[in-house]
Amino acid sequence: METSQLHRGRLIDHIQLVVADLKASQDFYTAVLGVLEIPIVSTGDGYFWADELVVSSADSPAALRVLTGRHHLAFQAKDRATVDTFYRSALAHGGQDFGPPGERPYHPGYYAAFVLDPDGNNIEAVYHGEARRSAASVVVDF
Repeated sequence: METSQLHRGRLIDHIQLVVADLKASQDFYTAVLGVLEIPIVSTGDGYFWADELVVSSADSPAALRVLTGRHHLAFQAKDRATVDTFYRSALAHGGQDFGPPGERPYHPGYYAAFVLDPDGNNIEAVYHGEARRSAASVVVDF
């Protein structure tokens, strides 16, 4: 894949994972998202939220009592060291190895690690190499 510009924040509004063990998932995601400097910003009865990711139990009103199944989510990391720390943190908090940190053939500089979360979702941290961002994040005010 050759590209000179990537746009983020234009396609996905949110992703919901419905999990079997909310406590195990909250421990896992609090740890790995903390490494990526993404805080859990909201918790409620049967769910927690971090940026565009919602994780809920099957008995949450939005879940309809059905687990979501297996997904692949890739989180952006600021550097290779963050990918490495993400991987170690994931394994220490209930994750399973699904591909240790290393370069991948997707494009030059693609450095990633893959783990399975407590529900078997393929969770990736990726660093795309040196680049300049036009903004640290997109801020939406209502």
